[in-house]
Amino acid sequence: MTVYIVIFDRKAYQISGKLFADIASYIDDLYVDEHADSRSERLRRMSAFRMDEPMPCESSVCDEAIEKLTAPMAVSSEKAATLNDALGQIDESFSEMLLRKIDERSMTDAQCYKKANIDRKLFSKIRSDKSYKPSKPTVIAFAIALELPLVEMKDMLMKAGFALSHSNKFDIIVEYFVEHGNYNVFEINEALFAFDQSLIGA
Repeated sequence: MTVYIVIFDRKAYQISGKLFADIASYIDDLYVDEHADSRSERLRRMSAFRMDEPMPCESSVCDEAIEKLTAPMAVSSEKAATLNDALGQIDESFSEMLLRKIDERSMTDAQCYKKANIDRKLFSKIRSDKSYKPSKPTVIAFAIALELPLVEMKDMLMKAGFALSHSNKFDIIVEYFVEHGNYNVFEINEALFAFDQSLIGA
């Protein structure tokens, strides 16, 4: 049997200059802004929330803030009086959501995991174990294969215990492609590679 090993260098993987510039600008807007706070600004924020120096406010504003903080606690205690009650309200798992989305889009399992660039054996593990805990790139790969809008992608990530963060360039790049309606996992991987990020799928 003859086996060919093909190694792509960075030049061969280079994405178009315009796309690179667009993604770089998108990262600057979301990532850099969140990391550009000066030390003095961070100190100011910290001092504003020190417990021994409460911020002055009108009583009506304070009452409203306290009400918002305490309301969710009251609601949750009414919904689940005991820990067993809370555990009884457990939501669908990542595996269950994935299989449901595949059916809703009239896809076969093979179509989904191939489009996600995911190995068949890994998909079989996910399908056979409803409590399976995938990695974040795996969840994103399936969300891209299913062409989920950003809201549904975030929901699928949450099922597996993850979230998209603007503190992470990988997440911002994925978000950029989803918001622009581009679900080609190979093009997304080209962009991730160009920005020295880990790739999606196999």
